[in-house]
Amino acid sequence: MAKKSKLRRDENVPGIDEEAYCKLIEIGIALAAERDHKRLIESILIGAKALSNADGGTLYLLDDEVLRFEIMRTDSLGVALGGTTGKVIDFPPLHLHDPKTGEPNHRNVATHTALTGESINIADAYEAEDFDFSGTKKFDEGTGYRSKSFLTVPLKNHDGDVIGVLQILNARDRGTNEVIAFPESIQPLISALASQAAVALDNQQLIQALKELLDSFIELMAGAIDAKSPYTGGHCQRVPELTKMLVGAVCESDDPRFRDFDLTEEEWYELHIAAWLHDCGKVTTPEYVVDKATKLETIYNRIHEIRTRFEVVKRDAEIEYWKARAEGAGDPKVLKERLDERLAEIDDDFAFIAECNIGGEFMAPERIERTREIAARQWTRTLDDRLGLSREEVQRVEGVPARPLPATENLLADKPEHVIARAPEEFLPVGDKFGFNMEVPENKFNFGEIYNLAIARGTLTAEERFKINDHIVQTIIMLEQLPFPKHLRQVPEYAGGHHETMIGTGYPRKLKRDEMSVPARVMAIADIFEALTAADRPYKPPKTLGESVRIMSFMNKDQHIDPDLFELFLTSGVHMQYAERFLKPEQIDEVDVEGVLNGG
Repeated sequence: MAKKSKLRRDENVPGIDEEAYCKLIEIGIALAAERDHKRLIESILIGAKALSNADGGTLYLLDDEVLRFEIMRTDSLGVALGGTTGKVIDFPPLHLHDPKTGEPNHRNVATHTALTGESINIADAYEAEDFDFSGTKKFDEGTGYRSKSFLTVPLKNHDGDVIGVLQILNARDRGTNEVIAFPESIQPLISALASQAAVALDNQQLIQALKELLDSFIELMAGAIDAKSPYTGGHCQRVPELTKMLVGAVCESDDPRFRDFDLTEEEWYELHIAAWLHDCGKVTTPEYVVDKATKLETIYNRIHEIRTRFEVVKRDAEIEYWKARAEGAGDPKVLKERLDERLAEIDDDFAFIAECNIGGEFMAPERIERTREIAARQWTRTLDDRLGLSREEVQRVEGVPARPLPATENLLADKPEHVIARAPEEFLPVGDKFGFNMEVPENKFNFGEIYNLAIARGTLTAEERFKINDHIVQTIIMLEQLPFPKHLRQVPEYAGGHHETMIGTGYPRKLKRDEMSVPARVMAIADIFEALTAADRPYKPPKTLGESVRIMSFMNKDQHIDPDLFELFLTSGVHMQYAERFLKPEQIDEVDVEGVLNGG
């Protein structure tokens, strides 16, 4: 018959020697220190078998109303499944309730223990009346084994919830090795071990759950940053993959330059976190800066506003023409010729301004001069430009006297209200604790029309370029403020160095090669290569593998990237591995690795 045991913590149990208690303590210490899940469950079962001198046992874990087989051992049969063996246990899980009726399953001793939280001690399964051991008997028939004594104990966490079941089989007399019933005196030890095991498992599951939550949150943030702008695409998701590929090649390399570098499991996770968070500061970068496709673009492309002014000028020219005609102030033919010339000139001037707005051509001094000449031409405004403004806009024009109407204004202007001043706290303090070393523009933004059209290359002003570069400053500040545990302390350093160069010309700290870790230097290569090869950027066609490698070879010559890591990037084939996973087939072309490395 089965014996149900509800042992009190202070129960005085005879027959347990000091060695058994010492063994229990030793097992408990080992369980508390174990971090690997498979080794932990293996230690629990092996420890229980050792304490009770049992021939076999099974450890089940509760998973959504079923008990799943985690590990099985039967010494005399040589059975070792689950745990660190790598051998899968193909037995179906045990349902705590009947899937059809919903009735609790008390016929199986393991599910009964999970349902009730009671320990069950069975002297002989073949004589048990309370539980169904038909499956056990069938197993015995097929193997010639004789399953006899069972001790089934619940694993309860600190909340008293059952999280699993420990079942040991066939206790053996330590002198004769004969199978015996589990003595009642051993139950407190097994129950104590089960309690320690439950705490260790619960802690491990909690740690794993928190890790999964952290991973999910980090990947969610990276995905949000990529979704925030089509100009970044899947950058935050691909850079981690390339980073891990190249760091893996460093770890596997037998090159003397990398002989001393390797990562533990915890350090790999640290790198994983850093790579996924390397651009987290981009959450602070306004979309209209990241996505600025034209020089006059802010929240919208202001070329439309300027086009309207040109239209007004054209209408004024036509009005002047018709007034002159009505007043008989000249030869109609000459007046019409002058009008046509004026309208063509206005059209040409606007076309030039529109072309400058695109930012595709270098703004030579003569182009800037023509822009200023066009800007100086005037138009008449008859409506109050102080109406319908936001509070921020009102504050920006408070110090500027309103002009009486009608007001004659330049076609293009750099107005005081176009300048957004930088607050004192937005300047980087000298000797700040983060070690930032960047030139900070005097103003936060300058939306001046002439100022923006005069941008020499591209579409960004110095202020906007600083704002984009500031994302790495914000990344470092954000990560430095997080209370990372000891094994993740280098996350900010790994993530914060991918815009530095090997000669101190990068940002935000102007670090040099020997001031950066290997993972930080790897991430710089990954960041650049992903950006070059990305096929999901709306502002550029994707570059081929060969084109991207050639561009990086120039960066290597200029000492912008680590030469040793760039060489390994090519010779290890990481560039090709990445290409096969993430590039379009038409992007993958031949790369002359030897030629690139020899300066070809």
